[in-house]
Amino acid sequence: MKKNKSLFQPILYIPAGCCTAMTISALFFDLRLFYICMAVSIACVVMVAWQMYEIRQHTSSFLVEMGQTLTTLQQDALTSFPLSVFVCSGEGEILWCNVLAEKHVMDGENIYARSIYSIIGSGDITSRCPESGYDVGYKDKNYAVYISRAAGTERDLYIVYFFDNTELKHYTQEYFETRPSVILISLDNYEELQQGMKDNERTRIMGQIEYEISKYISEHGGLMLKTERDRFMAVVEERNLRGMISARFPLLEQIRAIETENKLVATLSIGVGRDASTLGESEQFARQALDMALGRGGDQAAVRGSAGYEFFGGVSSGMEKRTKVKTRIVASALAELINSSDNVIVMGHRLADLDCFGSSVGMMRAARLMGKEAFVAIRREKCLVGQLYDRMVESGYGEWLIEPEEALQRVTRRTLLIICDTHTSAILESKELYNACKNVVVIDHHRKMVGHIDDTVIFYHEPFSSSASEMVTELVQYFGDKIRLSRLEAEALLAGIMLDTKNFVLKTGVRTFEAAAYLRRMGADTVEVKKLFASSMESYQRKIHLVADAQVYKGCAIAVCEDHNVPDLQVTAAQAADELLTISGVQASFLIYELNDGVSFSARSMGQLNVQLIMEKLGGGGHHTMAGAQIAQLSLEQARERLIEAIDAFYEENYRAPK
Repeated sequence: MKKNKSLFQPILYIPAGCCTAMTISALFFDLRLFYICMAVSIACVVMVAWQMYEIRQHTSSFLVEMGQTLTTLQQDALTSFPLSVFVCSGEGEILWCNVLAEKHVMDGENIYARSIYSIIGSGDITSRCPESGYDVGYKDKNYAVYISRAAGTERDLYIVYFFDNTELKHYTQEYFETRPSVILISLDNYEELQQGMKDNERTRIMGQIEYEISKYISEHGGLMLKTERDRFMAVVEERNLRGMISARFPLLEQIRAIETENKLVATLSIGVGRDASTLGESEQFARQALDMALGRGGDQAAVRGSAGYEFFGGVSSGMEKRTKVKTRIVASALAELINSSDNVIVMGHRLADLDCFGSSVGMMRAARLMGKEAFVAIRREKCLVGQLYDRMVESGYGEWLIEPEEALQRVTRRTLLIICDTHTSAILESKELYNACKNVVVIDHHRKMVGHIDDTVIFYHEPFSSSASEMVTELVQYFGDKIRLSRLEAEALLAGIMLDTKNFVLKTGVRTFEAAAYLRRMGADTVEVKKLFASSMESYQRKIHLVADAQVYKGCAIAVCEDHNVPDLQVTAAQAADELLTISGVQASFLIYELNDGVSFSARSMGQLNVQLIMEKLGGGGHHTMAGAQIAQLSLEQARERLIEAIDAFYEENYRAPK
């Protein structure tokens, strides 16, 4: 401050010196001019002296005030304080700083007429300082800045402390950047790739797959270990994992580009454990993520972090699993559970369709043939299987088809609950019934979703299967020769298979036809099954009207049903979505309709597009070729806009959209 005070003296001395020089010069020209100049000079000297006195008094008063302030706060210790310190006015003008601040923060720059905001950025030094201070970056350094008001002064003064934490921030960032994450990689179709190959071809394919995986991990600075013949484990740092995620795991496409002589395509499933506190927890996260990726059909990456799951890929159809080893093991364990239970209750999802109802009836009948009391919990007034339900009642099955409330009364400590055609508790026919049962078995074919039922005795999940009815048909065959279904039960299962495969067109594999052949041997009449899909003339006309009003956007046909008073609206919407797929150039179809104070979406595809990924962006889910979603408190126009945004995001994340 003394240096700043002396800056005013030359400004005041220069005019006085000029006047004196002019007065002496006038003496040589004119005596009268000399007297005039001398009078003016004397007046100037007097004014300069007076102004200097005022400046000295004002400066001295300010220095006394500053001295009192600093004494009050730090007892004159701020000068040698071990931190950089600035003293500022309420407007942010820097009035004083200690040696450390001038040397380390200002780097030798003059603080005169500088504002503290030019250092700390926007803000308000007069507001209350947070306990953690402010994070400030200035001249390649980082500081934690704390501000306090100088008490006991008439003028508002603020003391700003700078704590240099550049090195701390560097090591903190380095810690988070180098945190390890575990990656588990599984070859989805190892068995299928090995079948029918020559030894040299098998060695070449596996060698190429291992090379691509090893190269990918090495490029991202990770370590890789082959744990099994079709499993790999890798560890990468967080800084490199972010690059993998931002690129959406191109390793999936690199492996998919490898073809064998029999034209099979290799696919991978990747599970990533992120944001874990230990390596063990990261490995556990990675296993959960890998299970989720496999449960969603494979050929994708799942990242499990502290905030939940993220999914990448999954645009291709899952590869069919031809081995029935898992089915035989599950059937043996399930039969043992049924035999050890008091009774069996079979339940599906809300608004049960033919697949849900058919698979439930098949499991119920198998349990009864094992000598156990078994029932199907279903709401008659809220299901989509009216014709089949009525046929069941007419054939004497009415006493075994009960409402969920009645089923709840039959629950004991050893009751076995079998859930068919869903694996999420949010859409169960009765969540109360699920909560009341201690022993739960899940049989489902939909791609695994976040928040699935995880407290089960058996979780039989096959995303490669065409339907839950196909899975139940396979299980029944391994229950023993004494378990033989009746004709009506076989037709119910066959109807479920035909519904989800669109009459054996979509998601149909070798095992699908084997299951259908078994049901045919059990007496299933295909003509009678076909009648279950018949609709009235009014329903057909409504369906054609929806198809005619549809619009195509990026290969997706979008139709909106504005009449919410249509009977069997869900069935009509699903049929209209199926019909739209027969139009040339349509890869997927979406039907939007109002339902229960909200909007529902019915999505279908022929396999080119994964409608499950699109529906997940709207809070729904389903299967690769069939999915849906529901959103409350939304208009039809808003729903259409949300759907278009989801389609755009899907194409942006996966591949180029068609024109």
